[in-house]
Amino acid sequence: MTTTDMPRKVDAGPGRAVRKKRPGSTASGGLRRAVPATTLLWVLAALYGLPVLWFVLSSFKPAGDLFSLPLTLLPHDPTLSGYKAAWDSANFSEYFINTTIVCVIATILTVGVSCCTGYALAKYDNKWLKVFFVGILATTMLPSEVMLAPQFLVVRDLGLYNSLAGIIVPAVLTATGCFMFRQFFLTVPDELIEAARIDGARELSIFLRIMVPISRPIMLTLAILSFQWRWNDYIWPLLMLNDPEKFTVQIGIQSLVGAQNINWSLVLGGSVISMIPLIVIFLVFQRYVMNADINAGLKD
Repeated sequence: MTTTDMPRKVDAGPGRAVRKKRPGSTASGGLRRAVPATTLLWVLAALYGLPVLWFVLSSFKPAGDLFSLPLTLLPHDPTLSGYKAAWDSANFSEYFINTTIVCVIATILTVGVSCCTGYALAKYDNKWLKVFFVGILATTMLPSEVMLAPQFLVVRDLGLYNSLAGIIVPAVLTATGCFMFRQFFLTVPDELIEAARIDGARELSIFLRIMVPISRPIMLTLAILSFQWRWNDYIWPLLMLNDPEKFTVQIGIQSLVGAQNINWSLVLGGSVISMIPLIVIFLVFQRYVMNADINAGLKD
């Protein structure tokens, strides 16, 4: 006769009391850990936001109140005279048109070229592509001032001096855009491309119908960054343009600064006017970037 030993249930004695986790203990612990990080973020937000808030509120102050002591954050007598004077002194409507043309065309070309370049660098195995990628990254290790003279000579020899095309062409290929798309396409499984090739899809069809749609979050992110870069660009348009009818917004703001005396109310009003398009664009497109699923279509 055989007997089978059944496992006995061990009762927890007085010294072995089993502690049950309370549902609220985990939440409270997570809350305690989140408080220092949240506090630090609020402090950093205040440090970065206070100068911007002071700048915007100061644009509503009369010129005589900007440097009156004691300094105050809120304007005592808010006025829009600085905005009106800035708009009347500079041809902002023409500056906005010129800058918008530059930003839109440069952004479209930058996103398209960066997407193609990033895909080739990520999905094609060639030693010269790796050398090309290293060369692109090497441009980020040089100060922009070092490349101004060679870029100016190339653009001048191409006959693009004193034209909006001379501002657009050098801004098409950016190391940041190529790196962003390359890192994204590296996360795309090669099996997805191989399956498309087995189904008879050509390389251009794979890129346009598969890769481009799933990279939309990166495209929108780079588009916002590129538009901001081109809108705030000052040094390169200053070197390339000498015709006032082709000036961009940033050069237009510089024209508000007098040689002997600076009307700070005028400059602050013009600066805030130049910020409005960037704020609108960010508010419109940020939800597409924040809510986009970067891994869409890549799940097994």
